[in-house]
Amino acid sequence: MTTAVDPVVAADPTAPVVTRRRRGGPWLAVVPPLVVGVAGLLLWETVVKVGRVAPYVLPAPSAIGEQFWQSREVVWRTGLASGENALIGLLVGAAVGLLAAMVAARFAFLGEVSIPVAAALNALPIIALAPILNNMFDSTSSVPRRLVVAIVVFFPVFVNALRGLREVDPIHRDLMASYAASGWTVTRLVRLPAALPFVFTGLRQASSLAVIAAVVAEYFGGLQNGLGSRITSAAANTAYPRAWAFVLGACVLGLVFYLVALLLERLVMPWRRV
Repeated sequence: MTTAVDPVVAADPTAPVVTRRRRGGPWLAVVPPLVVGVAGLLLWETVVKVGRVAPYVLPAPSAIGEQFWQSREVVWRTGLASGENALIGLLVGAAVGLLAAMVAARFAFLGEVSIPVAAALNALPIIALAPILNNMFDSTSSVPRRLVVAIVVFFPVFVNALRGLREVDPIHRDLMASYAASGWTVTRLVRLPAALPFVFTGLRQASSLAVIAAVVAEYFGGLQNGLGSRITSAAANTAYPRAWAFVLGACVLGLVFYLVALLLERLVMPWRRV
């Protein structure tokens, strides 16, 4: 693997490194996905209309958009309910995952034991976990859904954070040892700052998973106030465009969670901006 070297830096190592901006600026990151998305929707609409695809197989985007607009108040209300469960579960799962990663990075034995346990938690299917938790709590409680989200979120945050906490520059570790710094001091001043890129990678992954887990957990009883219950209800009544409208609401909610996680990463680590 070869690394490109700036000729100015090669000639004079003390010369300042100039970061070259990509041509097109932010438009280059926005326009291509937008064009591809619009083209995909047009192709979808054409296939459904020309091929006369039945609505129960695949509704047209225009029908889904119409139902989304007509049900916008319900989508907003149920989206807030699902978003609240996803947010609380995300915060709990991310906090527990980060704390567990800090402990596992501090003690090597726990680090080796915790990986299989975390993998086992990640392998738990939501469709099996949600009904069990629903039976453990009251039918009007949102705790089961939030626990499902927390369990799903735990794994990506834990694994990414643990990897980042372990990748510490030996020079920094030796320097802190020469200062007789305690384990918590090393973690707070050296390990955590170095692990931030890994932690936010896990958070970005977990942000979308939190919404998926919250919506799917609503399929299995409990309060009927979220997007998941509306999707199953509409599909059971053969109102397939309306069911897809609620699916679209879940997609928008997941995108909002991801963008917030991305924005938080930019605020905490502004030096990583491209």
